[in-house]
Amino acid sequence: MNDEIGALEAIATTRSIHRYRATPIPDEHLAKILWSATRAPSGSNSQPFRFLVLRDGERATSAKALLGESFRRAWAAKSSGEGWDRGSGADANSPKARTGRAMQSFVDGFEQIPVVVLVCAMRYRDAHAYEGASIYPACQNLLLAARALGYGGTITIWHVACEAALRELLEIPENVFVAATIPLGVPEGRHGPLRRRPVGELVFDGAWGAPAEWIADESDARLSSSRSMSRTRFEKSGKSGP
Repeated sequence: MNDEIGALEAIATTRSIHRYRATPIPDEHLAKILWSATRAPSGSNSQPFRFLVLRDGERATSAKALLGESFRRAWAAKSSGEGWDRGSGADANSPKARTGRAMQSFVDGFEQIPVVVLVCAMRYRDAHAYEGASIYPACQNLLLAARALGYGGTITIWHVACEAALRELLEIPENVFVAATIPLGVPEGRHGPLRRRPVGELVFDGAWGAPAEWIADESDARLSSSRSMSRTRFEKSGKSGP
């Protein structure tokens, strides 16, 4: 396993990993990843996050099977609805087509992913639009810690289609919000550098759309093209924004 890396390098290179080796994650590494997740900030330091870890036990195996089927249905709907096999996706060598193949491999082999973490939240009041603010920082801590130790993961919500069955199987109480599903493992491939939109499109100074002259991409930054899904989705939806 690679030596641990620093925080800024982890931030700059942590990508969503969708291809994993079958290599198990040792208990001591998994413990460090989850401990790091519990260090995340939360509103009033309420620490509502809980982590249900699925590995290879009987119920965990059954839960992974439920999730695998749910993820395959979700990807089938997404890939069809967003046209992942159309446009540049029809070119087998395009980034879009390669991403599509990686996603198909991800959902097809979901049950073989070594670790799956259900990130949950204890609800102490009615559901509201901002409750994720105390949960998703813990998800990012988890992913950054995994990256620091040479592992990878991705945050998803494709558990929703099988959530009722998961709750019954895993005895998840009604007052618990299942906020995310995070698969973890040794990447089949590599981490960053990441490809992202130019920072000038994302950071404003003083008013919406006003350029922040004091920020620029680093010289070795990899930028997403103007035809990437992340930059064309707003145009197709008719939403405004740089």
